[in-house]
Amino acid sequence: MTTADINIAVPKVATEAPTKLRLGSLTALVIGSMVGSGVFSLPQNMAGGAGPLAILIGWAITAVGMLALVFVYQSLATRKPELDAGPYAYAKAGFGPFIGFNSAWGYWISAWVGNVSYAVIVFSALSYFLPSFGDGNTWQAVLGASILLWLIHVLVLAGIRQAAVVNLIVTVAKIAPIVLFVGVVAVAFKLQVWSLDFTGLGNASLGSITAQVKSTMLVTLWVFIGIEGASVFSGRVERRKDIAMATVLGFVTCLALYALVSLLSLGILSQPELAALKNPSMAGVLEAVVGPWAAILINVALVVSVVGAFLSWTLLAAEIPHVAAKDGTMPKFFGHESERGVPSTSLLITNLLVQAFLVITLFAQSTYQALFYIASAAILVPYIFSGAYAAKLALTGESYESGEQRIGPLFAGLLATVYGLWLVYAAGPAYLFMCAILYAPGIIFYIWARRETNQRVFHPAEAALAGTLIAVAILAVYEMWTGAISPL
Repeated sequence: MTTADINIAVPKVATEAPTKLRLGSLTALVIGSMVGSGVFSLPQNMAGGAGPLAILIGWAITAVGMLALVFVYQSLATRKPELDAGPYAYAKAGFGPFIGFNSAWGYWISAWVGNVSYAVIVFSALSYFLPSFGDGNTWQAVLGASILLWLIHVLVLAGIRQAAVVNLIVTVAKIAPIVLFVGVVAVAFKLQVWSLDFTGLGNASLGSITAQVKSTMLVTLWVFIGIEGASVFSGRVERRKDIAMATVLGFVTCLALYALVSLLSLGILSQPELAALKNPSMAGVLEAVVGPWAAILINVALVVSVVGAFLSWTLLAAEIPHVAAKDGTMPKFFGHESERGVPSTSLLITNLLVQAFLVITLFAQSTYQALFYIASAAILVPYIFSGAYAAKLALTGESYESGEQRIGPLFAGLLATVYGLWLVYAAGPAYLFMCAILYAPGIIFYIWARRETNQRVFHPAEAALAGTLIAVAILAVYEMWTGAISPL
């Protein structure tokens, strides 16, 4: 998400005509939603647990899985045009209010935990100039990140609108250094370095090829979070068929950039050297080719880019429970707006959670990578149920005309669902336990919302699911208390 999206996220005053998004702006929205901090750290994040072969396989799996998800959102946007509240609306329509609530809750968790990771990576980049910021988790970095967080809070409360020049600076800061990096590193690429330990099996700490591939999965998912951007704003598009084209164009563009950044880096530095780099690791790779000025460029570009993304994702994170409260999925107090139309209550709660996690990073010495793993795992619920809903529509024939072909949408829905379940497996118990701890308190808010609307709280299957979630969360707390798993 970029500052280009602020005009979308913040409601306009009643006298203004609603802006309808066309293909160009919609494609920019999709790309802007995906290109944040992740790409700047891809070389180290990918090489930290895998060799070139496993990284290739990881990108291949991601390409297939995410493309299936692209087709899912394409299909749902055209077949269910009345569902404009984002991916959680698909889960709610297909599998009931409790699943829908958990999809909204998970999307919200992913958004604000992702914001914590943004704060960490900003000050990790600034440590290139001020070493006291360390990896973004020292007390100096947490203090700086807290100041940045509440400055953004004040700006959003003021009903901030971005100027075109700010949007241009942020967009150029995102894309230009990435394109420069790919061009320079492609010229300097050395095949003998890339093939030095192609399988990664020469490094026992990496494990088997399967283990290496699993280590890449949440990294690749993290950089594609936002692929649903066009679908989330489907109610604001001029032509609904542009949703599919914009999503495909954004996906192909980002896939090419991401894969080139991670794979070409392995031709500059070996896997162990990349794994040892400080994030943003793109700076270290480019510095190895052209000298210190490149590291300065990348670090400055990342700070400008991520601060812009931080602002926009703060708006998005506040909008998710706000919109969900409007349709009764979340408690009504999340729907409170200020006189300027800003979701003030939702914004305050969201940023208090971000602040709390910033403090946790200080005591747990949590890293950017640990935080985005949690954010990636948390968003799997809305992704999985979006795929499952598309498959359900194809199976039942709902929204399909008589004789209309359903094999393609069914296959895409099933593939997206299986991909999401594979990612759950790849995440591993530590991050799934952390997600369970974050999901379980949501049950309180679900019960609250259901009672506000005088609806039955749980059906038997939902009660069993809620009980299981609570049990897993209790187990996770116990495992962390005993030191069996690390909290972050």
